[in-house]
Amino acid sequence: MSAATMTAPDKAPDQQRGQVAGTSDDVRIGLRGNLRHIGALARRNVMQIKQDPGSMIDAMLMPIIFTLLFVYVFGGAVGGSLGGNRDVYTNYVIPGLLAMGGLNIAMSVGTGINDDFSKGVMDRFRTMPIARSSVLVAKLIVEGGRMLVSSTILLLVAFIIGFDLKTGPLELLAAAGLALAFGTSLTWIFMLLGLSMKTPQAVQGIGFLILMPLQFGSSVFAPTGTMPGWLQAFTDYNPLSNLADAVRALLNGEGAVADPVLATLAWSVGITVVIAPLAVRKFRTKV
Repeated sequence: MSAATMTAPDKAPDQQRGQVAGTSDDVRIGLRGNLRHIGALARRNVMQIKQDPGSMIDAMLMPIIFTLLFVYVFGGAVGGSLGGNRDVYTNYVIPGLLAMGGLNIAMSVGTGINDDFSKGVMDRFRTMPIARSSVLVAKLIVEGGRMLVSSTILLLVAFIIGFDLKTGPLELLAAAGLALAFGTSLTWIFMLLGLSMKTPQAVQGIGFLILMPLQFGSSVFAPTGTMPGWLQAFTDYNPLSNLADAVRALLNGEGAVADPVLATLAWSVGITVVIAPLAVRKFRTKV
């Protein structure tokens, strides 16, 4: 009798934890409840940014640095190869930089999630009776807002230094929306990496291995016609090249629009459909 009495309290905490975890995993949450949880978590993430404005440095400064660096360091040389001057290169590279804008922010999401797990923040969320996807979707929404801020700053700097929009505001909005769609799809990849790697440094290292070939093995910074044949074959299948070409066609009014736009949308949907469920599952089972 006494042994049973002593054993029960020892097992109770573990049983309670199992019940909480089981409840969190098994409860079916309706659409309204899910949206409410996403909204609350998104507000929390926004409040974190307000409390730590330094977390916006990458979104606010990187577009300025990249724009000035590529236009004024490479603009003369590459613009001449395009048959013009620095102004010609400005109209070439700004669409590419707009297309690339979400990549660096997406990588920071992965390192942030990994750091949150090391601090126990995500473990607390997993004990709550909320949909597991709501935590990741809320972060995705806030990071999408950061991408929009980054794109807006890039375009403001571009217009200041002489970028010439040859189409109209609707095409500009379409280009920004296309870049946002692709950037958010890549965010799922980096969230999965953040949930899979052991340290933020590992996430960052793998992230650079992904980003560098995508960025420089594409049409973002320079035309691909002078690249070696094997590299041109890579750029043809590089989704970032499709996105850069689509944005360039929308803003400059030159080249085919439909094919690169459809290819970019297909990549964005495909990445999201495949990676998002894996990220949610990894979030649920991560130890």
